[in-house]
Amino acid sequence: MDLQKLNVKLFVKQPTEVPLVDFIEIFHGWIQATDGVYHDVADYSHMKAGPGIVLVANDANVSIDESGDRRGLLFNQKSRLGGSNRDKLRKVFEAAIENCRRLEAEPALRGKLHFAGNEVLLSVNDRLLGASSPNAFETVKSDVESFAKRLFGADAVTLDSDGDPRRRLSFRVQTSAPVDLHSLWNNLQRN
Repeated sequence: MDLQKLNVKLFVKQPTEVPLVDFIEIFHGWIQATDGVYHDVADYSHMKAGPGIVLVANDANVSIDESGDRRGLLFNQKSRLGGSNRDKLRKVFEAAIENCRRLEAEPALRGKLHFAGNEVLLSVNDRLLGASSPNAFETVKSDVESFAKRLFGADAVTLDSDGDPRRRLSFRVQTSAPVDLHSLWNNLQRN
């Protein structure tokens, strides 16, 4: 399976005091700081366990997502990526982690937001490309598992999928070892 339209969600460490609507102003600042990379901010804060606040760009969206009643940063790669599945995974994880690091360093948040590095949700945001089934899970499991071991820097990685055909093909990837964003980034930079 040629992985495309990948989504990566990294979760916040604990419930945060930061109101969801505070990210609107932060994301507007990101728009102003770029040369046309980002275009708009969509506010879904009125929805319980919804998509939250979405920063829109042509190639990818970045959002503070609250689906599943868990806040996290969701990186949604929309444009087509080249290379092997492992290359694509690396690209989307680098982008997701970099956005998490940027938010953690955001002066407006005053150090109130921190992301856990020991659990991620990876989804294929295209039901035609990656229908959720045990067969689809097995098809890409080895690519995702070997990448996850590199990402977490550990052999003890669990990979789960609910296999519900009504949902997108998704993998919950976890390690029991404590891992921070800095370590994830360093692990990705190793050849």
